[in-house]
Amino acid sequence: MSLSDTAICNAKPGAKLENDVFPTLGERAVGDVSPGDIRVLFQRIERRGAGETATRVFQRLRAIYRYAIAHELVDTDPTYPLKPAEIFKPRRTKHRVSLSERDVPAFLDKLDNYGGDPSTQAALALPIMTATRPGELRGARWDEFDEHSALWRIPASRMKMKTEHTLPLSKQALALLKRLRKLSGKSPLVFPSPFYPGKPLSDGTLNSALARLGYKGIVTAHGFRTLFSTCANGAGWNSDVIEKQLAHEERDDVRGAYNGLQWLGERVKLMQWWSNRLDELRKAS
Repeated sequence: MSLSDTAICNAKPGAKLENDVFPTLGERAVGDVSPGDIRVLFQRIERRGAGETATRVFQRLRAIYRYAIAHELVDTDPTYPLKPAEIFKPRRTKHRVSLSERDVPAFLDKLDNYGGDPSTQAALALPIMTATRPGELRGARWDEFDEHSALWRIPASRMKMKTEHTLPLSKQALALLKRLRKLSGKSPLVFPSPFYPGKPLSDGTLNSALARLGYKGIVTAHGFRTLFSTCANGAGWNSDVIEKQLAHEERDDVRGAYNGLQWLGERVKLMQWWSNRLDELRKAS
């Protein structure tokens, strides 16, 4: 059986395997791939500046070989002798201060009882449910939302990677938007500044609200994305689906225009699961 056939039997292979592994090793018999073949493959991915992709693909390939051994397709795992620290260059990682899942119930309880501006309260609640970047959230406009289809289309001009991003909205997120419409009045902005007409809510306002809740230096609005990613990966969701929801794209991707609707069906399920999970955690407070 070939490596690509084994990957398909194990799970949906995903774009990363199809783009980075199958062209080189996909047609090889799963038992004919050596540790050296894998090391060369990942070092090639890393040289193009996609170190994080190389790490994720390595993890996926290791899972495929665990499957192959369990189903007696191979006797040895060629990924086993390879240690990521030895084949990948160390990368500097900027960690965003974030909540752990065990801290979420207490945080949500404080947020639900926030005594400040209700629009600011909502500006902290919505990114938790959608895993959007703070800048994308603060600049949100009402014409970006299709509440009938439960979709939020953020134009390329407002995205970090300058590519339009479509996000599915959970039932809870839609309910929050309904309340927000009453708060924003006739403003085209979902979160207009209370001090500067025509301007969105400032990043400082969100940080001040977090400080008021007692989380200064403990949580940032950007850290909600880390919380979502950690919980979704821990629950076993497809990493490609999670990455699409987070709008993580390789900067050197020249394989064609990014399909903003890729994995949309799975992302709809993922984001409803996430809002439901937050409700479960809220009840645990």
